Amino acid sequence: MPARGHTFVDPGFPAELARIRGASGMSIRDVARRIFYGKSYVHDLETGRTRPTAEIAQQLDDMLQAGGRLAAMVVDTPPVTTPDDEQRIACAVAEPTRLDGTTVRLLAEVLANQRRLDDTLPALLLLPAVIPQWNTVRRLTAHASGRHAAGLHEVTAEWTQFVGWLHAEARHDGEAVRVLVEAADEADAVDSGPLAAQVENFRGYLERQRGNPRGIVRHFLAAYHTPGAAALQRVGDAVQTAHGYALLGDRAPAARLLGEANDLTTAAESQPPPGLAYWLTPTFSRMSLGLAYLALGDRTTSVDNLRAGLEGLPADQRDAEWTQEYRDALLAAAG
Repeated sequence: MPARGHTFVDPGFPAELARIRGASGMSIRDVARRIFYGKSYVHDLETGRTRPTAEIAQQLDDMLQAGGRLAAMVVDTPPVTTPDDEQRIACAVAEPTRLDGTTVRLLAEVLANQRRLDDTLPALLLLPAVIPQWNTVRRLTAHASGRHAAGLHEVTAEWTQFVGWLHAEARHDGEAVRVLVEAADEADAVDSGPLAAQVENFRGYLERQRGNPRGIVRHFLAAYHTPGAAALQRVGDAVQTAHGYALLGDRAPAARLLGEANDLTTAAESQPPPGLAYWLTPTFSRMSLGLAYLALGDRTTSVDNLRAGLEGLPADQRDAEWTQEYRDALLAAAG
């Protein structure tokens, strides 16, 4: 059977539709007549009782002249699993003791696809779909047994970490901390240095969004010193710790860590990034270098690094939600 895609709907769509329609001066009946649907259907879209399709969202956007705001809130994504794949996963959930390697692989592919979607879709759009899947995988993991259970535990640990990241990105700060603490325990349980380091990295990111320099230093420094962390992870964590020290006005440890990051770069360039941090490249950390040098007052070097890092991103990552702070920093440094 053919693979099926998924439609992601921003939970704010009903309210935004109602707001835009109200601002246009049109009634629900007017809108329904123009898109050739019943009044009750439009009412249900505005109350959240009915999920819109991407096609309907585009029609409403065009008709209400919303400038793409409504269309951007409903996104169809390429298929990952077929109905047969979904049936296999459902059977494993129903009978966890019969977990097989194919099911673990399929779940890993679903997670990998969700990570890639985070490069193009807002976290608020992803969370309503990701969380139910994560909860299902956690229930399966709790009861799975046999030789494939260990592999499933690793996938679940990555999934927990990803959900924590999405919450951090969406600025659900309390929930992000709660989930990432759980992710740290799971990373240790599966004995993964890269996973454990990445959890601390995400905690450092959250503290940066909060404007808490000591939190930045605390978590990125923990990531930097995590046993088993990949070389590319350690480069980025050293740089981001340096940024925290620079924000605190501690120039000496900031300079020392930037030097250590530079020394690590040569070794890191010859090693691939861990799969759970696929986005890491030798040029990726130049964006963080830009933040550090901006905090140190070196605007010229900051601009050079921010620009090189942003330009070095793959095309599908350049407009990702998490790049906004680097683009804002580039404007600040250049200005």
